[in-house]
Amino acid sequence: MANNMSEVTICKEVEEIKSEMTEWRRYLHQYPETAYEEHNTSDFIADKLNSFGLEVNRGLAKTGVVATLAKGDTKGNQTIAFRADMDALDMEEKNNFPYCSKNKGKMHACGHDGHMTMLLGAAKVLSEKISFNGAIHFVFQPAEENEGGGGVMVKEGLFEQFPADRIFGMHNFPAIPAGMFGMCVGPMMAAYDVFDINITGVGGHAAMPHLTKDPIITASTIITQLQTLVSRNTHPLDSAVLSVTEIHGGTAYNIIPDNVSIKGTTRHFNPDIQELIQSGMKEVVAGVAKATGTEAELIYEKRYPALVNTEQETTLALEVASSLVGPNKVIPNLRPIMGSEDFAFMLQKRPGAYMGIGSGSETHSESIHQATYDFNDEILTLGASYWVSLAEKLLPG
Repeated sequence: MANNMSEVTICKEVEEIKSEMTEWRRYLHQYPETAYEEHNTSDFIADKLNSFGLEVNRGLAKTGVVATLAKGDTKGNQTIAFRADMDALDMEEKNNFPYCSKNKGKMHACGHDGHMTMLLGAAKVLSEKISFNGAIHFVFQPAEENEGGGGVMVKEGLFEQFPADRIFGMHNFPAIPAGMFGMCVGPMMAAYDVFDINITGVGGHAAMPHLTKDPIITASTIITQLQTLVSRNTHPLDSAVLSVTEIHGGTAYNIIPDNVSIKGTTRHFNPDIQELIQSGMKEVVAGVAKATGTEAELIYEKRYPALVNTEQETTLALEVASSLVGPNKVIPNLRPIMGSEDFAFMLQKRPGAYMGIGSGSETHSESIHQATYDFNDEILTLGASYWVSLAEKLLPG
């Protein structure tokens, strides 16, 4: 995979702290913490922000950190917010470099250690050496992975306590070469829902199935029929995914069990498609259970909304990215992604944009959420430069 880092423009003040940022990132990588348990992580972040002279607030969504930096003429000028996610994943790291995870069963396998570092680097440079007029809230958010910490911060008063006219986020994309950026106007990441299906039948001897109400047959038929909701019920141009990810049932070769459980997820961009899938799942589960003489319960939970970039903010973000890497290395119409992001909750409340920063190279081609993934430190200065340049564009001095 091509690496375009030699052809980018890095903020001089950011380049001066490259080695320091690398140390921060590798420290954070060694001590990963998962949802709402990011105590050491938030201590580290708060200590750094305090040392930069920012006004630091803690406690939103338990471990969240929000720091404010105001400079110049703040009357009549904008207040903007920049957000980075903090949490790691419940997985065992399989790398063998010196800064591997020291917390067993926990790993920064999505690059949040890099996201925090890039925003910290920008905060340091903006606090010390860059002039602007207005205020910036640096939002360090817990529990992005599955638990919706972004939505919790919003519910607990993020924008009431820290008013912002616009908010921006960024994530590393290993599928895009380092030295490039990509995003799109409108829906960029899908809504995220989960479901549980609990089936109750009448178990018995596997050699006498006619005396049972087999929940495994019910489960198998439900799984097959659920796939038709996307392939035969939604318009071919309306993106949707329905994936069964867990099946549990049975204890022995010769016993038909009483119960089977199914778990999975659905993804979509359009609320109408979301409702179609949810209602269709109810019909399939009820219908198959009736036909097989079993009982089945569907529990459907709406987790994250679709992440939708607003047009004006996306245009501004793309202009900043182009100024750093050139227009030929910016993808302005990135294909929307079926993965999900709880930054979507913040974009429901304020206009803003979510940028993808390329992180792929010959040595960093692993996909996120893999046990051998590691954030590409070569893009730390580019990411921090993006934040600094975006602040300068939105809050000119």
